Amino acid sequence: MATAIISLLMPATSQAKNNKIKALIVSGQNNHNWQVSHKAIKMILENSGLFECDITLTAPARGDMSKFTPDFSAYDVVVLDYNGDRWPKQTDDAFLKYVQNGGGLVIYHAADNAFAQWEEFQRIIALGGWEGRNEKSGPYYYLVDGKPFLDNSPGPGGSHGWQREYPMNCRNSKHPITKGLPDGWRHAQDEMYDRMRGPANIKDLLYSGTTDPKTGGSGREEPLVFTVDYGKARIFHLMLGHAGPTLEKNPAMQCVGFQTLLLRGSEWAATGKVKQAVPKDFPTAEKCSLRLDYKAPAK
Repeated sequence: MATAIISLLMPATSQAKNNKIKALIVSGQNNHNWQVSHKAIKMILENSGLFECDITLTAPARGDMSKFTPDFSAYDVVVLDYNGDRWPKQTDDAFLKYVQNGGGLVIYHAADNAFAQWEEFQRIIALGGWEGRNEKSGPYYYLVDGKPFLDNSPGPGGSHGWQREYPMNCRNSKHPITKGLPDGWRHAQDEMYDRMRGPANIKDLLYSGTTDPKTGGSGREEPLVFTVDYGKARIFHLMLGHAGPTLEKNPAMQCVGFQTLLLRGSEWAATGKVKQAVPKDFPTAEKCSLRLDYKAPAK
């Protein structure tokens, strides 16, 4: 299957002519429900009025990937919603060139499961899981008494307990992405990734969460939202957002907290700044907040 580009493609410019941020959503294979997640991402970004999105889909698993050659350089930010077959070498090279030249990148949820054998990709995501990752992939990264701890003990990388609501703990309230957001708020039902490992080149840890051993978690304070230290690139890694069965039953992505982080992280990755105000319906420490229609409230 040839590369599918959905939505009208604009000429290659730093931003669209209407001054909206140009975003490319990469999807088409995943061990998660990408058929829902890539549509939800597009709705969230475009409903904000700040972004103009294209979607590029790879061939199906074990299909012909030779025609998957998107022009990453035509976009201000690339959002990875992909975990599947390896891209063609020319696409790998184009992606690396885009990122290493300072491109904006968002790693969304299971995209950090991808390409476990691609060493440079591991540096781009900082932490990953599953797909055969182990101590050779790098240390575990978690918090002990609020401070980062690198654990080189052997074991597989990547796990999560049962889906549940859980509190988010802010670890950097001065970063443009988190500035003005509450220190603690309740995220809607979602997976919480734990035991992630890799080069661990985290630049700014923004939010963490405590996994619960009673629900299958590691029992540790785990990194969930962060930026990556990778040259000139602005990379935002968002482990939240496990897609539900349908757009209508999709609490992790309908969570206003998730949507706010996706929007602010994508704007920061694209521009280095965040101009968005904190939404009035942002969740509190006691209560989740959902947007069932994915539409931001009127300003």
